Amino acid sequence: MKLKHSAGMLALMALAASASAQDLVVKIGHSGPLSGAQAFSGKDNENGARLAIEELNAKPLTVGGKKVKFELVSEDDQGDPKAGVSVAQKLADSGVKYVVGPYNSGVAIPASRVYNDAGMLIAPVATNPKLTQQGYKGIFRINASDTQLGSKMAEYAAGELKLKTVAVIDDRTAFGQGLAEEFKKKARASGMTVAGHEYTTDKAVDFTSILTKLKSKNVQAIFFGGYAPQGAPMTRQMKQLGINAKLLGGDTICTAEMGKLGGDAVGDNVLCAQGGALLDKASSGPAFKAKFKKRFNTDPDVYASAYYDAVQMYAAAMAKTNSVDPAKVAAEISSGSYKGVSGTYAFDAKGDMKSSPVTVFAFKNGQPAPIASY
Repeated sequence: MKLKHSAGMLALMALAASASAQDLVVKIGHSGPLSGAQAFSGKDNENGARLAIEELNAKPLTVGGKKVKFELVSEDDQGDPKAGVSVAQKLADSGVKYVVGPYNSGVAIPASRVYNDAGMLIAPVATNPKLTQQGYKGIFRINASDTQLGSKMAEYAAGELKLKTVAVIDDRTAFGQGLAEEFKKKARASGMTVAGHEYTTDKAVDFTSILTKLKSKNVQAIFFGGYAPQGAPMTRQMKQLGINAKLLGGDTICTAEMGKLGGDAVGDNVLCAQGGALLDKASSGPAFKAKFKKRFNTDPDVYASAYYDAVQMYAAAMAKTNSVDPAKVAAEISSGSYKGVSGTYAFDAKGDMKSSPVTVFAFKNGQPAPIASY
């Protein structure tokens, strides 16, 4: 009996193994800052991708007669260009063909060559326009570019806030510089005076000397091209120095982390521009927020919904083409459109979204609160 029972068990195990062998495994890579000061963004993005993968595996797609099993392969690129290139190579070597991220422009631009050479598709939120100007066919930017974010913030500053004199600080990253230059260009075109352009780094914590220099110029606003871990102490130091100017920025300071780190120095004096529609106003936004909170016990931050959408967009293209071949999937994404939580994803020949609304936020009770969308 014992022998028969174990033989039966072995037969069942063999059957289970052959059934799982019938599955088509598709790895989804994620490249983002999972350590360091920007880890809160990296984890949020990763969770957006993870939620999509769990949902897809619960109701599996069938491609070519086989069930598709998605697997998340998440790597920490530390927000660092060299680490990002290593991550790209590692993902390529592991047979990954689909990637969500990178988050940082400074990572995405050099890593995109590795992804392109390996025939991989990437869905970055990195905003520097140079990323999609390289002519690579596998890039689908799932967010507004710096051109849109920086220029819309300048438009708002001139048109709604009626500002006349502004200054710019950038952190010398590909993202920060690109954003600051676009703001500066549009600010001048909108009739504002750019009274100064100062530089810092994405590791700095003390901005006293550059802020003191700008204080003497009586600027009404400072536009910061950089990230929340620098934006928050910058706002605190502006308050300490008695600078009454507003702090303006892009999507990377449109985060609860900005309010958390900046405390009572961050309020309606801080304004930021973020790509995409408001989750609360998007038809499936509230439902996404609820299921994200239930799964991860925290609210989604800036780009969780975009990363969720990117994974679902890949899967929808696989279903339409009945293929997991990246070339066929890329052709489908390029020619079609996908309606996700954060908006409708349709791309131009470069891989930029044809239309990406931009929303301007201020801060209330430490949280970004939308004030205008256009």
